[in-house]
Amino acid sequence: MKMGLMLGVMLLAGSLLAADYDVYVGTYTKGDSRGIYRLRLDGKTGKLTTKSLSATTENPSFLALHPSGKYLYAVNEVGPVGRVSAFSISPDSGALTFLNDASAGGDGTCHLSVDKTGRFVLAANYGGGSVTVIPIMADGQVKAASDFVQHQGSGANPKRQKGPHAHGIYLDEANRYVYVPDLGMDKVMIYKFNAGSGKLTPSDPPYGETAPGAGPRHFAFHPKSDFAYVITEMTCTVTAYERDTKGGGLTAIQTISTLPEGTSVLPAFSTAELEMHPSGKFLYGSNRGHDSIVVYEVDGKTGQLSLLQHMSTGGKVPRSFAVSPDGKWLIAANQNSANLVVFKVDTKTGKLSETGNTAEVPNPVSVLYRKK
Repeated sequence: MKMGLMLGVMLLAGSLLAADYDVYVGTYTKGDSRGIYRLRLDGKTGKLTTKSLSATTENPSFLALHPSGKYLYAVNEVGPVGRVSAFSISPDSGALTFLNDASAGGDGTCHLSVDKTGRFVLAANYGGGSVTVIPIMADGQVKAASDFVQHQGSGANPKRQKGPHAHGIYLDEANRYVYVPDLGMDKVMIYKFNAGSGKLTPSDPPYGETAPGAGPRHFAFHPKSDFAYVITEMTCTVTAYERDTKGGGLTAIQTISTLPEGTSVLPAFSTAELEMHPSGKFLYGSNRGHDSIVVYEVDGKTGQLSLLQHMSTGGKVPRSFAVSPDGKWLIAANQNSANLVVFKVDTKTGKLSETGNTAEVPNPVSVLYRKK
């Protein structure tokens, strides 16, 4: 009787610990897509339900959540000058309400992050090769930029790297340093961030390097150690760095392929997203063309990676994916097959397994969770 009661309590506790999420999906608004879509993820089963169009806006390809959970920010990947849109989030339904938008200062705004204080949103402009800092007001609305930095330089590939192409922008946990993978320059630019004024100044050293012609795209921090990682679009690799938390510098310690051993990097293959598991034990990356998620184990002492798995994303061109904050689920956004696919994450091994849970979303590009 006591054992049965204890088992019942354990099962109840497990169900209470399983978090449900609102899942927001950024898209390209061509064909059937109209903007940002919202679904519900059941934290116990991994099932996606109740899809709805949450906001009508042009090319909201990447999304970011305010630290308060009250506001959502989206890039509008348009030209000749991209924008950043602000939305309030209904605490009950999760519905979005448009607040306002602001110029991102450059062409093809493709990525953004909100700083830890919630006072600034930082945006990367791919086409313009620049970065922008945009103040956030107390009501969640955005203002004109407090800073703008234009990158200068090129890379080894004359077809893809004639000029700078800022492809992501990331703040460290201390809110002191900003890292910008620039695909066109084969560099990860490093800036000191002033959270009072919203200004960026070059760090010393001002960048970390990748191999010539690699094309750095996205970036990830280790949550518990001084390591960081960049995924390169053009050579399908991940480079691990030791990060100087006092000065911000990056020292490369390893480069590893994202593809299975013996697979050539064909013109049809490229990478996209990179994300660390909340535990810091596993790192995930997406391969477009190969249409897979690569899973690495992270050595907590050395920061180096070892291959664990390649998992088919169940669709075509996984533009992005996201691991849930509790580390139990991974949702892959397959842009060209217009579907989301949910995988279960083994939190002990890091490996992915199929759930059979999918949802149709037109031209999905990015995935963002908000805990219910």
